[in-house]
Amino acid sequence: MKLLTPSLLVITLFVIGGMIFKSMAPRRCATILPDDTIFVLTGDMRRIPFAMRQLKKHPNTDLYIIGAGATGSYDMARRVTIESESKSTYQNALAIKEIAERTGLDRIVIITTEDHMNRAKYLIEHELPYSEIVACPVPLSDMPVTKRLERWAIEYIKYIATLFGVKEG
Repeated sequence: MKLLTPSLLVITLFVIGGMIFKSMAPRRCATILPDDTIFVLTGDMRRIPFAMRQLKKHPNTDLYIIGAGATGSYDMARRVTIESESKSTYQNALAIKEIAERTGLDRIVIITTEDHMNRAKYLIEHELPYSEIVACPVPLSDMPVTKRLERWAIEYIKYIATLFGVKEG
C-alpha cells in the first residue's frame, strides 16, 4: 500500500499538470497587425493551409514556412519564404531567431497546432526573449477525441522534457 500512494500522487500530479498545460494553450488567433510577420511551423498538414488563409486576410504580411518538408510554391509567393533546413521545434526556433535578428523583427506571429503551441512558443521566447511572440493556433477540432488526447499527452511530455533542458528529440 505504501508504494501505491506515491504512484497515485505522481499520476494525480501528472494529470493535473496536463489539464493546466492544455488550459494554458491559446484557443484563438491573436490579432495580426498589418506589419507583422507570420512564421508557420511545419509538421502537421493543417498548418500551412491555415497560414495561407491568414495571409489572405492580411495580404501585406510576410509569411515564413519553417521546417522540414516545407517545399513547393504557394499563392502570393512574393510574400512567402520557405526555410526547410530545420528538423525539430528547437531548430525551428533557431531558424526564426536568425530571420528575426537579420530582418529586425521585434514582434512575430507563430502558427502551429494548438497542442504544439505551448512548447513552440516557450522555445521561441527562450531564443528571442525581447520579442513579442503572438500565438495563432490551428485548432484540432476535426480530429477524433482519442487522437487529440494522444497528441496533447505527447506534447505535454515533450514540454516537461523541454523545461528540464531537453531541446531536441
